[in-house]
Parts: sequence; C-alpha cells; structure tokens
Amino acid sequence: MAAGRRHFGSIRKRESGRYQVRYPGPDGRQRNAPDTFARKRDADQYLSMIEAQMMRGEWIDPERAKVTLGDYAERWIAQRPNLRPRTVALYRWLLGKHIAPYLGDTELGRLDTPLIREWRAELLGNGVSESMAAKAYRLLRAVLMTAVNEDELLRKNPCRIPGADQEKAPERPVLTMAQALKLAELMEDRYRALVLVTTFACLRWGEVSALQRQDIDADAGLIRIRQAYTEVRGIGLVLGPPKSRAGVRTVSVPAAVMPALRDHLAAFVDDNPNALAFTGPNGRPIWRGNLNKLIGWSAAVSKLGVPGLHFHDLRHTGNTLAARTGASTRELMARMGHDSPQAAMIYQHATAEADRAIAQAVNVAMKAERKKANKAAAGDAPAKSKGKGGKPKKSDASKKSDGSKKAGKGKRRGDDLDDGMAGAVARRR
Repeated sequence: MAAGRRHFGSIRKRESGRYQVRYPGPDGRQRNAPDTFARKRDADQYLSMIEAQMMRGEWIDPERAKVTLGDYAERWIAQRPNLRPRTVALYRWLLGKHIAPYLGDTELGRLDTPLIREWRAELLGNGVSESMAAKAYRLLRAVLMTAVNEDELLRKNPCRIPGADQEKAPERPVLTMAQALKLAELMEDRYRALVLVTTFACLRWGEVSALQRQDIDADAGLIRIRQAYTEVRGIGLVLGPPKSRAGVRTVSVPAAVMPALRDHLAAFVDDNPNALAFTGPNGRPIWRGNLNKLIGWSAAVSKLGVPGLHFHDLRHTGNTLAARTGASTRELMARMGHDSPQAAMIYQHATAEADRAIAQAVNVAMKAERKKANKAAAGDAPAKSKGKGGKPKKSDASKKSDGSKKAGKGKRRGDDLDDGMAGAVARRR
C-alpha cells in the first residue's frame, strides 16, 4: 500500500506541510475534509470518525451544510407554518438586527458552540439587553433545530449554552381589588368598561380591542373571544385568530362589572353586531401605540400611586385575582386562554398575603394542639397525696427536678411550646 493511504479515504501531505483528507461518500463521490490538519495523526482520527459515522448511519454530507445561516433562516421564517403576522415580523426583525450582522454569512456547517457563545457575548457587550439576547438566541436555536431534526444538515445543535434562553424580566406589579376599581373610576366614561373588562375577564390587549357587539352577551354576563388584533410593522392592524388555540374561549364576567359594560354598550357602541365594542372617539380601532395618550393612562396610574403600571398588567392582575379564588390549574388555563399549564401555574405561586394567611392558619392549629396536649396531660396526672396544710406532697422525683426547673427558667417561650408539642406526641405513642 502506498504511503499515506489507508483502507478508507486517503491522506496527502501538501507543500505547506499540512495534511489534506479525502474520502468517498455513500454515493461513491470523493469529498474533501473542510479543513487541513497540522498532524497526520489528527487527519487519521478524522477519517476514522467519518467512517464510524457512515457505519452508524449518522454521516451528513458537509456539502449540504454550506448554505449560509442568513439564507437558511430567511427560508425558515417564510416556510414556518402557523406563525402569526406579528411573530413573523418579530422573527425577521431579530434576524436582521441581532443575528445576520454577526453570523449571517457563516455556513451552517461551520457553526459551533464556541462561536455561538462569542456571538451572544458580543451582543451583550454592545448593550443588547439580556431579554432581547435571549429572544435572539431562542430564534437561532429553533432555526438550527430544524436543520438538525428535519433537514439533517447538522449532526447536533450548536446552541448549547446553559441559561442563554432565559429572560430575567422584573416582576410586574399587581393591583389590589380596590386599586383596580379605583383605576376604572379615574377613566373617562368611554374607557371605564375597557379597564374593567380587561382586568376581570383576563383579556389580552389584542383580544379586548377586537371585541364586537355580537361577542358580548350582556344578559348572561358572557364574553366570547374568537379573534384578536395584532399590530404589524409596515402593514398596520391585522385581524386574525387569538394567540393560541385555547385563546378561542367564552369567559364569564363578574356580575359587578356588567352594569358598567351595559352602560358602555348603550352609550358608545353601534347596534350593528359587527361594531367594535371599544373604539376611540372617531369610532376606529384603538392602536396599542396611542392607547396611553388616548385614555390618559399615565396621569391615572400616577394618581393611583403605581406610575410604572402597564396596560397589560391589568390582565396580570385579573389572572392573579382569579388564582386567589382557589381555581384549579385547568380552570385558570381555560379562563386565561393558555394551551400550556406553565403560565397558569405562575399565578398560583404564594403571594405575601397568602403566605401570611398560611402562617396564621398554622399558628391557630399549633395553639389548638397545645391546648389539647395540656388537657390530656391534666387528665393523665395521678392523684397526689397532700402534706401539711392541705398542700400537695412532693414526690422524691419532684424534689429532684426542682433544681432542673430553676436552671431552665431562662428557656424561651418557643422552647416551652416545642417541649409541650414533643411531650404530646410522646404521650400519643
């Protein structure tokens, strides 16, 4: 066998001193390794790896992975099924702003985890927020996952950075019941019901802004959500289905909200079943971008004492109030319009108010248990003989314990409670 030859593929030393690798694919065509190697041993190991991949059926033709990330991602967005217009716009913006300028010209086959890590670090170093970097990372990971699982252009996804997909958004404020009602009172008559319905029916902005008269059953106190507005840059308002399949739903409205909603329908909504329920003074749909100015939001929330409150926080408030009623996860999912239980479970976390109630309930139970233990102790105590003057006569054991009682005078009240509880448990045994 000639020098530099082996049973699979070939290794040739170039004039530069580096080693070039060639090997046949399953179709018989010869292919070059994407890079040359400084040592022959490295080249030989590469050939062994390629041969093993072919034997296991895991080999991927590197020629197919020469498509650039920018071109592949553009096609991915265009061909992705069931994306809402706003999502498409967001993906294209993220690709053009945060991904393509850094990685767009890189071939898929040359992407690796160190390069992805360097890209993310550069984003953060250029002032991009962690939240926005996480969004860009999740998009890139989804694109490359298709390249791995569906198109089989890559063996594994290089987006493998722990925590890079997580957004650490600050906790949003939640209004009390009194604050939510007060905020509605601070609104003009035309927008009072808008605040009440958004809050207590737990609606998204796109859902409440697309409600029509025919969607509201003022007698039964029901609202049917079947469509939603989205604002798409360069296009405008687009009317389409709700955010998820579970978003199509019927929501019961608290009876206390219905008088304000009925007054609103009578005063500001046309009798046409297709008339929008909530509009501006000109009768047109309300854009999210001019909502704050239109309804005097900033002044109202400042007067309420929560100047950082966003309109979407009304839905957050409604979801939290609903969770406090003790509703199950599935019931919350149905009301909120979520397919996944994760979102509903967020609102079932213990609030400070609920935590205090738990502590109070435990305290009551502890007091009851201590009282029960003391009664049991009194009932089990043997009759004591009386000494001089009618006083109970101390036993030898009691006399011996006097010293220890004096020594234990400094014990805290909590220690006494613990000892009492422990004694009660011991007596039950």
